[in-house]
Amino acid sequence: MKSSKADHKPVRTRGSPQREDALPQALTRQRMDKWLWHTRMVRTRLDAAALISSGHVRLNGVREKSPGHEVKLGDVLTVALSGRVRVVRVLDFAARRGGTGEAQTLYADLQSAPD
Repeated sequence: MKSSKADHKPVRTRGSPQREDALPQALTRQRMDKWLWHTRMVRTRLDAAALISSGHVRLNGVREKSPGHEVKLGDVLTVALSGRVRVVRVLDFAARRGGTGEAQTLYADLQSAPD
């Protein structure tokens, strides 16, 4: 019995596209726009990229305008959001965007609570 072309699956010549949930467990760096989105400081990743590009984010005291710039553990981000400034330290990374509780484990707020 002859097999037809329809019976054969196409062979991939290049590697499979990398899925976000297939990232390694121990992330050491992550794009700044993606990390801000994962922390739920902004509603969309596009909002995060716009915030960074407009100069409203500082990385370790230096203004960063590239949304693709990578942050690493221990970095300090100063983010100007809606008339207030947040200063946070990067504690962890996530492969996927989670809920509020999970998002709050990704950073430490370095500002003291107002009295």
